[in-house]
Amino acid sequence: MAVWDDLVGQERVVAELSAAARDADAQVTAAGSGAAPPAASKMTHAWLFTGPPGAGRVTAARAFAAALQCVSPDRALGGAPGCGFCDGCHTALLGTHADVSAVAAVGTQILAEDMRDTVRKSYTSPATGRWQVILVEDAERLNEKSANAVLKAVEEPAPRTVWLLCAPSVEDVLPTIRSRCRLLTLSTPAVDAVADMLVRRDGIEPDVAATAARATQGHIDRARRLATDPRARERRAAVLKVPLRVADVGGCLKAAQELVDAAAEDSKQLAEEVDTKETDELKAALGAGPGGRMPRGTAGVMKDLEDKQKRRRTRSQRDSLDLALTELTGVYRDVLALQLGSRVALANTDIQDTLERLARDTSPESTLRRIEAIGTCRVALDRNVAPLLAVEAMTLALRAG
Repeated sequence: MAVWDDLVGQERVVAELSAAARDADAQVTAAGSGAAPPAASKMTHAWLFTGPPGAGRVTAARAFAAALQCVSPDRALGGAPGCGFCDGCHTALLGTHADVSAVAAVGTQILAEDMRDTVRKSYTSPATGRWQVILVEDAERLNEKSANAVLKAVEEPAPRTVWLLCAPSVEDVLPTIRSRCRLLTLSTPAVDAVADMLVRRDGIEPDVAATAARATQGHIDRARRLATDPRARERRAAVLKVPLRVADVGGCLKAAQELVDAAAEDSKQLAEEVDTKETDELKAALGAGPGGRMPRGTAGVMKDLEDKQKRRRTRSQRDSLDLALTELTGVYRDVLALQLGSRVALANTDIQDTLERLARDTSPESTLRRIEAIGTCRVALDRNVAPLLAVEAMTLALRAG
């Protein structure tokens, strides 16, 4: 299984990255033998992966990182880097490779302190691998200070360091940074291609895979979770009932409270395992005594970890709410398609009766206003409006139509 196998419908991107990985391999080989590097190379020191949610930006970047670290003996026989089986590929894909550093937003932003150690590491030579790879999963969340730190490192990189930045679009990244990166734009994979991958790679029943892929409109990670996680299906079912529950003010407020509570519970479940593991590992590293008693002078370190975990839980709740709003937008998008007689395939065919009822009982104009109300709620959440207030305002707007 090559490292590119999870990149669904991204043949052009795979071809470009494969060529770059070959040239990178040739550069390392030439440097080791003292020969001159290839004159023309498709490899560069900084890449920017863009594309809509679910297209696989981070998946593509991590696959490229694995190909750069590939140590398969087949390479000496002309095999392409990125076998997927060697130690370099395996650890890079798992996120445990010593020379592949990944940075993701803990809260709503990537702070300068989150980037400090990573930027410092980018100036060092690879410890065990062939390249020092720095993967920034949420480049759009860099704040001013952290973005400036990244800019300086990208402007003056070490000879064997590669920066891989991921963002929804080029506009989300500082012009000074993106001008120094090679741009790769991924597209949303076809629904049928995502369903086929779920069947082949995850053993999902074809009907379940098709429903999940259609409901998520080609978002690979969400489709996989929807097909494999009963809790995700229950949460989605609750979201799909919201349009029928906003007939009165009481129903609006209750639906809003349930959406916020569900997002909080979802984020709590996702965070508990990670938080516990992180806390236990830090305590062990600091030399906690019997009964978990911490040595003197370590309270500040534990407080920093608690603050980081709190920021991560806040972001996780916002992300869960944003997912619910995305699904709700999909419902009204289907309603609008029915009202306008569009031939666009419906995403939520499992609630066809509800969609037809809403299409009959409302006008296209009111449907558009409801979609706009959901968008307004998402903007409010981005601006740190209290989630319950933002969602209550949205459900009341859905009622007004």
